[in-house]
Amino acid sequence: MDPSRRSSFTVSVLVAMLVFVAMGRTDGSTTPSRKLPCTAQTTCDTCIQYSMCLWCYTNNTCTEYPVSHLLPWSSECALSQARWGLCWVNFEALIIAMAMLVGGILIAITVCCCWCCCRRRRQSRPDRDEERFAKRREEIRQRSEERAGERKTRHEDIRKKYGLIADSDPPYNKFENE
Repeated sequence: MDPSRRSSFTVSVLVAMLVFVAMGRTDGSTTPSRKLPCTAQTTCDTCIQYSMCLWCYTNNTCTEYPVSHLLPWSSECALSQARWGLCWVNFEALIIAMAMLVGGILIAITVCCCWCCCRRRRQSRPDRDEERFAKRREEIRQRSEERAGERKTRHEDIRKKYGLIADSDPPYNKFENE
């Protein structure tokens, strides 16, 4: 994924998350400033406004969320009947959705890391075909240099034979009458 697509994907995910959170607050209220005990709440909407409270549809009661444990005890309220944060999302579905979200993110990170590592490895080492062609080119160049050297020695031998080389002593000398 190129950087522009990646950034547009990230922005769209953030917007979707903001819309989802905004849909949970349908009445437009915010968390009350004054802390009332959870047991004093009589409806799900008033109970879940406090992050420390948990609404149970089994007996329609608001209890304090057991912060010492991650999940509420099943003896207090079944997970499918417990509500925290939003009245229309049960705790069981919330746990499953969060687990799937975290799992998806971990899988995406793993795939991205593997893809990047494989791509980097593929780019860092030359391809086998390229290696083979480079080796063949080198062999051809060496043979060409050998043939050029052989031609040069043959030409020099011919020049020596016929006395065409200026710096060497010619085998034949001109006779002069004196």
